[in-house]
Amino acid sequence: MFQGQVDDAAAARAALDKWVDELAPEAEGWLGSTGGVTDDGMLVASARFESEAAARRNSDRMEQGQWWGQMAALFSGDVLFSNSTHVTENIHGDPGAAGFVQVMQGQGTDPERARELMAQDREAWAELRPEGLGSLVVEHEGGRFTMIMYFTSEEAAREGEAKQVPPELTGRMDELNSLLVGQPTFYDLKDPWLAAPA
Repeated sequence: MFQGQVDDAAAARAALDKWVDELAPEAEGWLGSTGGVTDDGMLVASARFESEAAARRNSDRMEQGQWWGQMAALFSGDVLFSNSTHVTENIHGDPGAAGFVQVMQGQGTDPERARELMAQDREAWAELRPEGLGSLVVEHEGGRFTMIMYFTSEEAAREGEAKQVPPELTGRMDELNSLLVGQPTFYDLKDPWLAAPA
């Protein structure tokens, strides 16, 4: 994952599209990418590979370095990189069809317990929130995490947020929230950039 402030969202998208068109065909093990820019100019992007070794081989390619030199020039400040080999999928739709993506970043006190809680009641949550197409949870060092959530549309996601959560789900949700350190940060990608191998 990488993220940072950009002044020109269109130029950032063009650069990422160039990677998909010109570099992705030779990127061994690339599984897909998600990205976008928030209303206040924060670019958040993720690239998924089948293994850490495949990701490193891609990073070591000469053309990757040349492309990143052009991409890096679009950021107005520092760029934060976060790699992870612990990614949990919860897919019950087609994330590639998402019209809205929300990224939540935070820190927890017990990643293992959080994984256990999130693995429960998946069918019940999918029934309650059918606009949710799935999510990816990326774990980082020190209990930090990134959750990427895919929705059919922003309107549907907001309507889903307002629904009353049934009592059988609130207990585990409350416990999950109790594991958070401070408040998480949310990034709304209203025009998500989604790509995957043909």
